[in-house]
Amino acid sequence: MSQRDYYEVLEVSKGVNEAELKKAYRQKALKYHPDKNPGDHAAEDKFKEASEAYEVLKDPEKRQIYDQYGHDGLKGQGFNGPSGFEDIFSQFGDVFGDFFGGGGGGQRQRTGSDLRLDIRITFHEAAFGAEKEVEVNKHNSCGTCRGSGSKLGHSPQTCRTCRGSGQVIRAQGFFSVQSPCPDCRGAGQTITHPCNECRGEGRVQENKKLSINIPAGVDDGARLRLRNEGEPGPQGLPPGDLYVIMHVEQHDFFHREEDDIHCKMTLTFAQAALGADIEVSLLEKNKTKVISIPAGTQNNGSYRIRSAGITRLRGGGRGDQIIHFDIATPKKLSKRQKELYSELAEIDGHSLKDTLKGFFQKLKM
Repeated sequence: MSQRDYYEVLEVSKGVNEAELKKAYRQKALKYHPDKNPGDHAAEDKFKEASEAYEVLKDPEKRQIYDQYGHDGLKGQGFNGPSGFEDIFSQFGDVFGDFFGGGGGGQRQRTGSDLRLDIRITFHEAAFGAEKEVEVNKHNSCGTCRGSGSKLGHSPQTCRTCRGSGQVIRAQGFFSVQSPCPDCRGAGQTITHPCNECRGEGRVQENKKLSINIPAGVDDGARLRLRNEGEPGPQGLPPGDLYVIMHVEQHDFFHREEDDIHCKMTLTFAQAALGADIEVSLLEKNKTKVISIPAGTQNNGSYRIRSAGITRLRGGGRGDQIIHFDIATPKKLSKRQKELYSELAEIDGHSLKDTLKGFFQKLKM
């Protein structure tokens, strides 16, 4: 039986582009899929025929050969058509991945597991960055077999179940589901002569010390990703990543709001009323700055020191330091202080005697 023209099979013109070709194949696949036509051998043949046509026409090199020489030109090019439905799914994973909700073939990248490490850092380390040494308990590549999982003189064998892909495809009704191969656990290889040290795993568990650079400006709960520092995959597969979670300790004097830092200072009545020069602690260790408090500063007033806050992770520069003032009321006064405060009250027109007299008059009314 002669083969039909591939363009005729998919009902497209010779000038069809990639998107139109893919759409045409989807329509044929939906119409003639065996799950939708159980027991219909004619539909099964048309499904295979459409898959064969798409496999050739989607490949620019094969398509050029076919356009010049027809079916005869493809002979000897290593193409004999799909031999079964599992082969069809693996060859056309780009179509079935979209069409059947990700159930098509296509080998996924396989790595070891990611790890999480929680560390505590000081307020100062979060603000300015630091280099810290941490210890991670994880698997490392086995030194005896160099991660292969096999004894010296032996090698892993290609898994017969998945034929090295690490994935198996099973039809469930109209859909096809892809999952890790149960025999090789997704590695694509099996160990026939396991290493005595790691028992075929290709890795052993041990503590590893790492030096990590904490960037300036990180906040509480920030996550730092260290690529390839997670668990190595079995039988030589690449490792996952390590996620370091920062927990920032509270500071005795400062608290943070985004990139600004806030602190409180107490002023006397005299400092608030007359103004004063006071010394303020800065975020840098053992560093201070003298600031001038303006006369007439009120309780809960504030003063801003520009660029004295947290280093910005993005955009550069630093936030501000904002100082909030509490005006202290003295609890104990000397005789002389009482005299001065009484004199001040009289100057303000609010002497203590007048205040008490007015209070008792209101009680008599």
